[in-house]
This record gives sequence, C-alpha cells and structure tokens, in this order.
Amino acid sequence: MASVETLIVQDLAIIVLTSLAMAILLRWIRQPLLIGYIVAGIIIGQYTPPGPLIHYPDVLDALAELGIVFLLFAVGLEYPLSRLRAVGRKALVIALTESLATFAAGFLVGEAFGFPLYDSLFIGLAISVTSTVILSSVLEEIGALGSKDTSLVLGITVVEDVITVSVLGILQSTAQTGQLSLLSILISVAIVLVFVGGVLTLGPLTISPLIDRVRRSGVSQVLLLALVGLAFGMALISSLIGISVATGAFLAGVLVAESDSQAVAHQLVAPLKELFGAIFFVSMGALMDISLLTTYLVPIAAFLATAFGMKLLSTYLAARQQGIAHREAGQAALTLSASGGELSIVVAKGGSDIGATSPFVLPFVGALTIVTTMVAPFLIRRAWRRPRPNERS
Repeated sequence: MASVETLIVQDLAIIVLTSLAMAILLRWIRQPLLIGYIVAGIIIGQYTPPGPLIHYPDVLDALAELGIVFLLFAVGLEYPLSRLRAVGRKALVIALTESLATFAAGFLVGEAFGFPLYDSLFIGLAISVTSTVILSSVLEEIGALGSKDTSLVLGITVVEDVITVSVLGILQSTAQTGQLSLLSILISVAIVLVFVGGVLTLGPLTISPLIDRVRRSGVSQVLLLALVGLAFGMALISSLIGISVATGAFLAGVLVAESDSQAVAHQLVAPLKELFGAIFFVSMGALMDISLLTTYLVPIAAFLATAFGMKLLSTYLAARQQGIAHREAGQAALTLSASGGELSIVVAKGGSDIGATSPFVLPFVGALTIVTTMVAPFLIRRAWRRPRPNERS
C-alpha cells in the first residue's frame, strides 16, 4: 500500500495535471480559465462517479486557504491608496448603489424561495460583485484597457471589491456569534472599520517603508519571504479577530501597493497567485455536489436574472444621476451587468468555512459563476464595440 506522502504527491499530480488539461482546452475555445479549473475540480471530486480521485481532501482544503490568501493579496496589490482615492465620487456612488442594490435584491430573492437567512445573505453578496480579472483581461484583449473611458468602470470595480471583502468580514463575524441583531451588526461593522482604518492609517507609515527596505537589500528571496509573511500574518490577524482571512490578505496587498516595491512584488507573487489560485478553484469544484443543483434550477435562473437586471438598471440610473451621458452610462451598465467571478467563490467558501451556509450554496454559487463567467466577455465586447456614426449620441 502506498504511503501517505506518496498519496499526497499523487493527489497534487492529479490536481495540477487535470487543471493543465482543462486550461489548455479552455484556452483553445477562448473561455476564461476559471471555468476550466472549477470543472477540473468537479471531475476529480468525491461527488462525481466513479468516485473521488483525491485521497486527502483535507490537504486540498488547506491548499485552497492558501489560494484565498494569494488571490486576495494579488488583488490588493492593484489598489494603492492613491488609486482608491482617485476613483472619484462618481465611481464611488455608482459602485455603492449597484453593489448594495444587487446584494439586497439577491437577499430578497433568496427569502422568496424560502432559503435560510445566511444562505440568502451570502448568495446575495456573491452576485453583487463583478470580476475585476475578467473585466481587465477582456478590455486588454480588445485594446481598451488603457483608454480614458475605462476609468469609470475600473473605478467602480475597485470600490466593489472593497465593499465585498468588507461585507464578507461582517457576515462572517455576525454568523459566528449566531446573532443578526442591530447591535451585533454595528459591533461587527465597528470591528471591520477599526481594523481596516488602523491598517490603512498606520501601515503606510510602518510596513510599506519596511518592505522597501527589504527590497533594497537586493535579495529577491528575502523580499518574497517578507511578502508571503506579511500576507499570511495579516490574514491570521484578521481571522483571530473574527474577520475573513480574505480581508487581511487584501489589506496586506494594499500596503505593498502603497510602497515603491509594488512592481517587483507583483512579479514575485504572480506565479504563486496563478498556482494556488488554480488549486483554489479546483478545490471549490471538488467540494461542489452538483447533483444538488437539479433541485435549484429555477432559483439559479431567478438569481441570474436578478443579478443581471439589477446591476444593469442600478448602474445605469446611478450613472445618469451622476451626470454621465446616456451612452457612457449604458456602456458602464452593460459592462458590469455580468456578476460573479473569483470573489464570488471566495464569498461562498467563506460561508461554508464557518458552517453558516447550507451544502447547496457552494455549488449554487459555482453554477452562477460558471454561467456569468461565460457570458461576461460577450457583454463586455458588446458594450465596448465602436458605434456606427448614426449610433453616436
């Protein structure tokens, strides 16, 4: 019989090779790799006949936690404080409006279908965010990423990401106390605000200069260790005070982005983010019991329609209220209308980790994410196609 070490190495080989095969296939048919990773996980998972190909799912789950840290650290690396300040009032108002409106609409849909309270809350939050990764990659592919016109939608996604990470921390905090009273919500909000405010106030004065000092040593291995240590240290602190590890990892990335070492850090962390990010999505697929979805086809369709309709309508109306012209408002609304992506899966995993959500929520959000991830590139390309002369406003 094979040893434990051999079986773990075999598990890792199966995960990586299955992910590679799906990545090649998805690249060939020009679809986002995220879909391939989730499907790869479903193929090797315990719920797919003839049975699990993985011997130690606990190891896979632990690697998924590493994936969350690296994913959110990499997201935070894109958001120095100067960029957060520069999103402007318009982007801030639009993002708050459409994100919270979609969250509320998703919650109400869940309640209408009789879902438990926290199932509705976590699914509502999962559909309220737009994938920054997919949006950026498609805009880059069509040559629109560097244009002035993209600043509004990218600013909105910046605020969306911050809202999602913060609300996830609040939901996890209240779920762990078992109470959703006004007082418990206020306490959770206060904890998140104090933590985030403290980190963003003191961090740039202490941690960011320290990272620069390590970089100036000229030893990339030492800098990499410092970056990984910061990411996991912040994730640990946020976890210990009852906030999602995603929040701590995200803030760690922001602090590095605030330093002069952002570009170097991005290069060093990128391979780890790609590797452990892939493992994270594979593990999420492996944990999804897709047989549960047959019972939820109507709710899935309802949530998809709600997310698309609410994001489209609320973004357009908020943009118009901010004085943005009809065409630009419609462009932003269509671009952001396909919710879901990497943070949606992180939200679903966050609810599952603390036992706040039902077993169906993870595959439910996974199904929503797969559909919206496939649709998003077409909507973005449609929004950013060059108008004909008679179409110009």
